[in-house]
Amino acid sequence: MKRILLSFAALCLVASVYSCRETEKKAEDAADAIEETVEETVDETKSKVEEAAESVKEEAEKAVDTVVEAVKEKTEDAAESVKDAMN
Repeated sequence: MKRILLSFAALCLVASVYSCRETEKKAEDAADAIEETVEETVDETKSKVEEAAESVKEEAEKAVDTVVEAVKEKTEDAAESVKDAMN
């Protein structure tokens, strides 16, 4: 009976050690997966921020061009008005 109990205890010990190794491996795999996901998310976020910055830059350039054109037209109109007033 003692042999059976000792054999069973040894078997349980082996099973628990094996189970711990499996759990450790799964934890490492999960950590690797999380790391990959974080890296992908950072790369995507960086890409989207760069796209947004480029879009803002383009819109700002369009707005500046529009303002410059409007000022140019108003200046020309004012110059015409001054010429007309002098005549």
